[in-house]
Amino acid sequence: NQGKTRWMIIDEAFDAEKLIEFLQALIKDAGKKVFLILDKLRVHHSRRVKAWVAERQDQIELFYLPNYSPQLNPEERLNADLKQEMGKRVPVRTKAKLRDAAHDHRAMLEHNPERVMSYFQDRHVRYAA
Repeated sequence: NQGKTRWMIIDEAFDAEKLIEFLQALIKDAGKKVFLILDKLRVHHSRRVKAWVAERQDQIELFYLPNYSPQLNPEERLNADLKQEMGKRVPVRTKAKLRDAAHDHRAMLEHNPERVMSYFQDRHVRYAA
């Protein structure tokens, strides 16, 4: 765990096409095989996504968490951190301001890898570090 994050802010329906777009960006930026942990969201298991990943199994491998196990999902720590920071700000009233605030948080995390690494200290997500 190097304390790096990869985000994609989506303000429309999250579907297989959007997930594949994100996976493509992960592969492009990684420079080595990507191992990605996903929850049981239906789109994560779609035929289209599985077929796309199968064609790139030398570049990416997906691992699925058990049903109803958010405590095992490292992404939940990031989400909680983001929500906590957003709660400290003056309330945003537009999508654009919300997007800007999320981008600001992402930029802050890029300069604080220790903070990202701390998400993996909990015993439930240490497996992913």
